[in-house]
Amino acid sequence: MQARGNTIKGALLVLFGAMLWGTTGTSQALAPTGATSLEVGALRVVIGGAVLLTFALVKRSFKGLGKWPKIPAALAILSTAAYQPFFFTGTARTGVAVGTLTALASAPVITGLLGYFTLRERPSKIWYLSSLLAIGGCTLLTLSGDAGSTVNPVGMLYSVGAGASYAIFVLSSKYLVKDRPPDAVNGVIFGGAGLVMLPVLLVNPPAWLADPRGLAVALHLGLFATALPYFLFLKGLTMVPASTSVTLTAAEPLTASLLGVFLLGERMNALGWAGIVLTFAGVSLLALQGEPDEQSGP
Repeated sequence: MQARGNTIKGALLVLFGAMLWGTTGTSQALAPTGATSLEVGALRVVIGGAVLLTFALVKRSFKGLGKWPKIPAALAILSTAAYQPFFFTGTARTGVAVGTLTALASAPVITGLLGYFTLRERPSKIWYLSSLLAIGGCTLLTLSGDAGSTVNPVGMLYSVGAGASYAIFVLSSKYLVKDRPPDAVNGVIFGGAGLVMLPVLLVNPPAWLADPRGLAVALHLGLFATALPYFLFLKGLTMVPASTSVTLTAAEPLTASLLGVFLLGERMNALGWAGIVLTFAGVSLLALQGEPDEQSGP
């Protein structure tokens, strides 16, 4: 019963984190004119990284940890930074619908495969069904919103790169939190990724930050769309397999779609509503599953 309770708690933490990620698009839509996707992505990481690193230092989360494994830490930092240009370049080349769909669909598959070979995690039958429902729902959601997308092979490769970057971040983080506090892991990953992304803002300083609305958007992106959700995500990642966590993050586009309809006044067609139902079914099934995913150990 305790294992089941921990699994559900971890799944809900990941789910709530993904829902907060889903506010990113709405924040960008409310930003002043001139705010680019790359600037938004860089600001998220820089501000969020500063907050998470400061939080870890204040809590003295690094005390007594000793040396960090260089390869997993470097992979987590670089994959976090790489996700931003991969994702935004992919959507720019092949359209928002196809680019987003490719990234969302590839991430669970890559995570499931790499997780099996690197962490010896064997996904449960529920995971396969939930992933199928979630990917199907995301497919309908993205295709319902952009009829003008075209399939560009180079753009799709960038989008797969985004999915792979996210998978590597999750798996590296999962390895790091086995023996270290999630707060310390978040501080290292996002503090490092923030330094990697900082030149983007230094080369092209976002002038729209001088606008009070722009500053409010930036603070929301850093605090509530990055720092808080990743705090919740890594806490949850200590309780659920990596493959489960990635499938649950399908709640991100689900939240973004609902905010678009009810807050921004966007229209949703029947295809989109069907996608919402499928995605909700997939993440709910996985979040409330009765038993933890099977693990194959040494």
